[in-house]
Amino acid sequence: MNNATEVFQPLRADDPPAVAGYRLAARLGAGGMGRVYLSHTQGGRPVAIKVVRPELADDPDFRRRFRREVEAARRVRGAYTAELLDADADGVPPWLATLYVPGPSLAEAVARRGPLPVPAVLWLVAGVAEALQAIHGVGIVHRDLKPSNVLLAADGPRVIDFGISLAADATSHTATGAAVGTPQFMAPEQATAGEVTAATDIFALGQTAAFAALGEPLYGDGPSATVLYRIVHSEPDLSRLPEQLRPLIARCLAADPEERATPAEVVEWCRQRLGRDADAGARPSVWREFIGPEVTVPSPVVAPVPAPTRVQTRPFVVTQPQPQPQPTVPDGRRARRRRNALITTASLTAGALVMAGLAWTVADAGGRFRDWVAGSRSTPGPQVSERSSASETSTGSPSASGSASGARGETQETSRPSPTVPATPRAEPHPLQMLDANTSLSFKKPIHRDDRKGDIRFDCKDAGCALDSDSSVFVQMMGASGTSLDECRLFLARADSHRWPLAAAANGSEICVKHSSGDIALLVIQTKSTAVPDLAFLQLDMTIWRDAA
Repeated sequence: MNNATEVFQPLRADDPPAVAGYRLAARLGAGGMGRVYLSHTQGGRPVAIKVVRPELADDPDFRRRFRREVEAARRVRGAYTAELLDADADGVPPWLATLYVPGPSLAEAVARRGPLPVPAVLWLVAGVAEALQAIHGVGIVHRDLKPSNVLLAADGPRVIDFGISLAADATSHTATGAAVGTPQFMAPEQATAGEVTAATDIFALGQTAAFAALGEPLYGDGPSATVLYRIVHSEPDLSRLPEQLRPLIARCLAADPEERATPAEVVEWCRQRLGRDADAGARPSVWREFIGPEVTVPSPVVAPVPAPTRVQTRPFVVTQPQPQPQPTVPDGRRARRRRNALITTASLTAGALVMAGLAWTVADAGGRFRDWVAGSRSTPGPQVSERSSASETSTGSPSASGSASGARGETQETSRPSPTVPATPRAEPHPLQMLDANTSLSFKKPIHRDDRKGDIRFDCKDAGCALDSDSSVFVQMMGASGTSLDECRLFLARADSHRWPLAAAANGSEICVKHSSGDIALLVIQTKSTAVPDLAFLQLDMTIWRDAA
């Protein structure tokens, strides 16, 4: 990820050129809450702009939580946090801006270079623990601390997305009653939908430290349900960790939140192991080698200035009229000139009348063409014939023809419906719905059903796992994420599949659904667990547009 072409992706056709005055220079990525862009402050300092997904933005409860969490996050000031600079919870859509951190995430760095050496892990854990001190100090619990939310800058780690995840999590939790977060890095109380406290972040810190040292999640990969079961019911296997790190990580991963270390204790423990390097404030050379060279951040985007319009003008000189001598004209010639002027005036008047009649005829034909496009009769009916006859017998005045039609109780335009542009249906978000062998989803409320009588069902019985419906058709979207209503309409126009196999679907896959009533839905898979058919489930976001087909 040190290649600038990998870090900074070009803007796409559906990306805005600017957000609330911040001109966007590149894409940085996308996450559960929305897209992230690179921009700059007025002084040229790089910032990361996160734009909230439309489905979440349309939820008033989300906006209220988002506003509260943003206000709390503004108070966080720490050397190892990406400071929140600006935000607008009432924007369309909502957005926030944080300092841009030039460096890969821990997840990206480990994927590229493998596990960190012990000194680098100690620096990492000390920095993240100090960030948690600042975050917890203003009453915020991160709730989703994980390797992808820890950025590795040249001078130490930076924790991002603190507190903001609560706004989205609360929406999901309210909708489904299920635990929300990243399964591999949850604490036991989080996995069982218990009380979430600052100690929950310490458990995630222990898991993040183990990931940095091992190069993989401590509790393993696999279906979310399996991983969560291990976290809740089994002791972590610390034997694979370097011996120097085991005591600290074991303390962080205590099952009882009361027995876990505090951020201050974690920082002190790491400083003791780092020795004189910690007192000198010097990071080991292995840290710099691990994160690699800094990328070159693109320059700020300058607002385009329209080119001045060049207007060719002629000199304008005002002169006083000079009296001209009047020539003596014989009476006969003066009479001929008067007669010629009258003839010219009459010719011009006749020409103007002809042009007016032609313009009215063209406008009348255009009106008939618009009526035909709007769905009126394709062959001339009595109204058209009568209007034509009236125009032929009139004295050339369009108003005379209109008055004749009006006398017969007819109107030329108002009796026909005018075409109207249909309003865009409002997106109706239903985040993180659960589907398994005993539940279903319905287009009518309640959306989630605890039986199999809904419109969309899920099973893994016949030839693999699939979505099934008697009333709806499916089509899976391939390629980039962020499918729009218009794209769903296009691909559903000829869809006829009432059962859609999920063999090619993964986390992040998007499936368009059209109900027989005309409602359209977009399903975005968040968690797909199908390894054990009897325990298989889907966790997905559902957005509905009513009467959209």
